[in-house]
Amino acid sequence: MAFGAPSLKGRALRLLSQREHSRAELERKLAKHEEAPGELARALDELAAKDFISEPRVVASVLNQRAARSGALRVRQELQAKGIAPEAIAQAVASLQDTEVERATALWRRRFDAPPADAKERARQTRFLLARGFSGAVVAKVLRSDFDED
Repeated sequence: MAFGAPSLKGRALRLLSQREHSRAELERKLAKHEEAPGELARALDELAAKDFISEPRVVASVLNQRAARSGALRVRQELQAKGIAPEAIAQAVASLQDTEVERATALWRRRFDAPPADAKERARQTRFLLARGFSGAVVAKVLRSDFDED
């Protein structure tokens, strides 16, 4: 290790100070800095033992940041990319299902000032919601609903 270069644990702590990271994310980001086999695993084990790395906090962080603007499909995709356990992903996505239509409707209302007037506009609004991870069924419900309903 070059003089003054941060240790693996120091690099991991710097990343964790910016936002929550899963263990898989830290492994991916820090692998190129590992000089001896097992060194990274030991450093991450120490941080996990001290509760610096927490999968539930990563899930809560993603839900907090994304739920209002993203559908369950997008949230699932992001959690999978972070290396979160499938059971935790299923639980997080299930917690979003009850509010999926309401969140999609709120997002739709913020973006559009009127229901689609023609097929071209309907397609544009549909693409907007689908791109944010809402299912086709949810998008259909939102676009069928009366825009002025509360």
